Amino acid sequence: MESAANQIDYKKRLVSADEAVKHIKSGDSILISHACGEPQALIDAMVDNYKNYKDVRIYHEVCMGEAKYCEPEMAGHFFHDALFVGANVRKAVNEGRAGYVPGYFHTIPTLIRDGELKLDVALLQSSLPDANGYVSFGISVDYALAAVECAQTVIVQVNPNMPRTLGNSFVHIDDIDYLVEADTPLIELHPGAISEAEAAIGRYCASLVEDGSCLQLGIGSIPDAVLANLKDKKDLGLHTEMFADGALDLIESGVINCRAKNFHPNKIVATFLMGTRKLYDFVDDNPFVEMQPVDYVNDPYIASKNDKLVAINSCIEVDLKGQVASESAGLRQISGVGGQVDFCRAARLSKGGKAILAFPSLTRKGASKIVPFLQQGATVTTNMYDVEYFVTENGIANLRMKNLEQRARALISIAHPSVQDELIAEYEDRFKQDYKAMSTEVAAGIGMTGKMKAE
Repeated sequence: MESAANQIDYKKRLVSADEAVKHIKSGDSILISHACGEPQALIDAMVDNYKNYKDVRIYHEVCMGEAKYCEPEMAGHFFHDALFVGANVRKAVNEGRAGYVPGYFHTIPTLIRDGELKLDVALLQSSLPDANGYVSFGISVDYALAAVECAQTVIVQVNPNMPRTLGNSFVHIDDIDYLVEADTPLIELHPGAISEAEAAIGRYCASLVEDGSCLQLGIGSIPDAVLANLKDKKDLGLHTEMFADGALDLIESGVINCRAKNFHPNKIVATFLMGTRKLYDFVDDNPFVEMQPVDYVNDPYIASKNDKLVAINSCIEVDLKGQVASESAGLRQISGVGGQVDFCRAARLSKGGKAILAFPSLTRKGASKIVPFLQQGATVTTNMYDVEYFVTENGIANLRMKNLEQRARALISIAHPSVQDELIAEYEDRFKQDYKAMSTEVAAGIGMTGKMKAE
């Protein structure tokens, strides 16, 4: 039970959402909790009072809420500078009503502490306080502690639905200026259907995962497809930017037990979570899950301390050199860098690690994701030095110690058959080689595809 002194301190800080957002002033810079940890009651109150503000700048990583502050009528009142372009703010960014600030996710706490990301107000969400007056930032720890440390005004939505996650996820109510009690459901991310191509990709990726590996997984159907194919593995671990419901079956069956981890053994390490209520209930007060700030979890040097780290991420397109565009289609901003580069580099540094980019060979509109050249204006998210394996439903291209010609040949071999002739024509013009004549080298293992290997 919370002590009498803590109860007094708590009540002194307790205000309504409308009262709390009165402490936002025109011209302020605001940082909002990340992803499914967004404090919806505070955001709604701020947006409802938008006419009281002018030139307020809003920062956060993935937006999973409604992002009403990006609507056209909010112009002049709010401007959103996205640190990652989520689906709900993509239209505003590409129409010039919002901006995108490129940067590695793991650097945000440092940018806050150095004052480069100047914070007037932090809008965050936490669990209820414990008996000692500490609240946990639950499913969104990432940059919350740095925000509390550096923001001029800290406003926290205290939500009984927020799990009390363990690790470095706590602050005392004495470090918070205003507390708003709001019993709102947490944002949930439900698993999507796994397509036939994604299922095949999952099987190929799983063939690269050895017993005792430590996994980093991104978001979406491909990570879920990979996890679905790991049921026969043993002693897997997680050191990952985030994880979702897809990992729960493997945790409950003992496949993911973290026993083989040489770094943070017997612990899942993550910085945020995106899933359903089932996941949030699982992590509540669970000592198996250790939440840490993003400048720790995603730091490539820290993550690389895990032996056999397998990083699995996705992309928009890859060229024949192995250059990866994961955040923009030409000049159109789709997302952001997130932790992809951090973990690709960490996997390359890890003893026995593997950096994997996994994606369907075609887009939903039928265009090839393996292309001769990236679209004009596209951002090279992950350079050709940081990825080792590319996986599509057609197999695995292992680019380790391959020259440019061998790389191109390996990537063509896992492209969709409908575009291979076009890619082969570019290959032959670029390298002055007969693609078919080199097929014996492919079979011998130079640029060997995982399809051959898996079969």
